[in-house]
Amino acid sequence: GALGGLGLALGLWRRQAALSAAREEEEEEKELRQRFMAPPVSGLRELRRRRRELRSRMELLIMETQAEVCRALADLDPGASFAVDSWERKEGGGGISCVLQDGEVFEKAGVNVSVVSGLLSEEAARQMRSRGKSLKAKDGKLPFCAMGVSSVIHPKNPHVPTMHFNYRYFEIEEADGTKQWWFGGGTDLTPTYLNEEDAVHFHKTLKEACDKHDVKLYPKYKKWCDDYFYIQHRGERRGIGGIFFDDMDSPSKEEVFQFVKSCAKAVVPCYIPIVKKHCHDSFTPEEKLWQQLRRGRYVEFNLVYDRGTKFGLLTPGSRIESILMSLPLTARWEYMHNPPESSKEAEILEVLRNPKDWVH
Repeated sequence: GALGGLGLALGLWRRQAALSAAREEEEEEKELRQRFMAPPVSGLRELRRRRRELRSRMELLIMETQAEVCRALADLDPGASFAVDSWERKEGGGGISCVLQDGEVFEKAGVNVSVVSGLLSEEAARQMRSRGKSLKAKDGKLPFCAMGVSSVIHPKNPHVPTMHFNYRYFEIEEADGTKQWWFGGGTDLTPTYLNEEDAVHFHKTLKEACDKHDVKLYPKYKKWCDDYFYIQHRGERRGIGGIFFDDMDSPSKEEVFQFVKSCAKAVVPCYIPIVKKHCHDSFTPEEKLWQQLRRGRYVEFNLVYDRGTKFGLLTPGSRIESILMSLPLTARWEYMHNPPESSKEAEILEVLRNPKDWVH
């Protein structure tokens, strides 16, 4: 009898434990749902099941970054709202595009998340190999998984700079089953007019995020950024830089992930104070025109040189709308436009042609 009673008590305890675990899971799910802009591509259950795997932690990080940035932008532009568009890719995976258009403060701001998997096209694999990755395909096929958060913010006011950031993770399975993985990303600023104080604030915030991990990282990735965002046919950079890195696969997966997390968390503090400071500045029609011409340069870089854009356009089943989200709503190309010497316009051109050290 005593044993039967014990069995009954144990059964009850188990049922209660299962119930409370289910309730906890429900609460956690509700909280996550409120935290994100949309349900994650891999689904909350799947993410929870694999919560210790880096792939899941990276997906949660990019979802959180998307929501954090969207909320910070929406707070500054209360009249506008983000269109949230969840999409699926028939080859595997999908994404969430959040785009705000024609607000009071932002002409166009997009924050995209994508989590895709499948087989890498020969062309895309060739692009990677050209960067020194030796990838052994099985029957000409390479299974891959790629995820990232990417954003471009084009404000209306010419005194508020355009900002771009992107943080991504890539995994490829080779013919023998070994997995190659790497992270990439960066955050950079493209002002229409130069404001030294803003440039210093932006670079210092990114430097602090890098310094937490290794003081050698900021100078290395700042230079990489200046070299990468270079419009060769114009002989000028796209903006005043920031940080940029790719193919990062050491010292360890965990350490690189923590570094990427610090960089992603620095996005809001490095940019939002600059927007707040200038979004109500007055500007002239001439200043607006100069902004439109600088936007033209932005488009030139993105369509001619940007590796992410090229990779997206070469990936089968990729979503063209999301890839070209980085382009401004308006831009202008004027024949033979040259600003007068020693003007504010000539000042920014000087910095774009000869990058500066902003933190020392």
